[in-house]
Amino acid sequence: MTTPVVLLTAIGALVVGAVAGFLAASARARREAARPVGPTVAELLERLIRSSNNGVIVLNRFGDLVLHNPRAYELGLVRVNQADPRARKAAEQVVETDEAMEVDLSPLENRGRRQPEAVLGEVRPLGDGFTVVEAVDHSEAIRLEAVRRDFVANVSHELKTPVGAIALLTEAVLDAAEDVEEVRRFGGKILRESTRLGQLVTELIALSRLQGAERLPDLNVVEVDAVVREALGRTTLSAESADITITTDTPSGLLIEGDRTLLVTALSNLLENAVAYSSAGSPVSISRRLADGMVEIAVTDRGIGIAEDEQQRVFERFYRADKARSRATGGTGLGLAIVKHVAANHGGSVGLWSRPGTGSTFTLRIPAHVRTEPADTARKAAPARPDKTPERTPRLVATGQEISSPDHGGNL
Repeated sequence: MTTPVVLLTAIGALVVGAVAGFLAASARARREAARPVGPTVAELLERLIRSSNNGVIVLNRFGDLVLHNPRAYELGLVRVNQADPRARKAAEQVVETDEAMEVDLSPLENRGRRQPEAVLGEVRPLGDGFTVVEAVDHSEAIRLEAVRRDFVANVSHELKTPVGAIALLTEAVLDAAEDVEEVRRFGGKILRESTRLGQLVTELIALSRLQGAERLPDLNVVEVDAVVREALGRTTLSAESADITITTDTPSGLLIEGDRTLLVTALSNLLENAVAYSSAGSPVSISRRLADGMVEIAVTDRGIGIAEDEQQRVFERFYRADKARSRATGGTGLGLAIVKHVAANHGGSVGLWSRPGTGSTFTLRIPAHVRTEPADTARKAAPARPDKTPERTPRLVATGQEISSPDHGGNL
């Protein structure tokens, strides 16, 4: 073959190759341009399963784990890369019948921490021997139902006691209609039971409002000293009857944002509790202070105290640390529950320090009101510092761990 022919053949091959490469690149560019921007449907489905609040696992015809999401681990559907045996057994039945079924997948053992208590799974066929198990955590609904049942049972029991007593006492009055002294004695008991019944109903209504049955009033700026004065006024009669003196520290001038009526009710409940659980002649005190942006109102008594294992339960509805004393004082068991909810609805909390035989301190903590006045005005209004530090007035301070008097240094 001559040289010109070889040269032409090479040039032709190069041209053909270049054209083929150009066409291939153009086709690839068109395919890439036509491809949608963003994740594919498969990627979105994977994200959906992974972010689901339900536990999801996929099993093959042999019961082997094919796919699962993190929530499946949390609900106990998957352990050591194996599906729960109950889910596998249910999946076998679904493959045979080709019909969906429900299965209880609640944990069989307590792992020593808060965990799902009621897990219900639904097993559905996917075809070709594959099944999907979707589990839902119903623990919160179960807990709420248990709380509701306990609440109804407690209310029924608490209402039945005074109602039954009133009925029996009324029969006694009718039988002793001609005996003036007996009528007067039974009449006094009827009055006490009816008063207790009315107090119980009132506190139940207040508790239902605090728990969200009704909208709370708008919060206003409230003087802490005014709340203390009004609560003291409400408690004076019961304190005098029990021969107990309630002392307070000096006015603080502190302000908080809240509902004055609810705050007075909460502090009154703490004072009534302190009086009811203190012996005659023992002191009860109130102190106020500002700590870390929170106003702390502490009520301290030298009463019987509360055992450590009961200190968390005293804020439960109808719980009484000393049932005999509660019956004697006519307590309803709702006072501290109301205090807890008042504090929570104000963005605060209630704390307890107690030691049996020594006494107790309940501390109501509410966020302080932040004054918004101009800096110049604040500088002008600030009093000049005296040359000599004035003598401090002794007062009790609640520290949360110990209740001590800063001027005397001793623990109560």
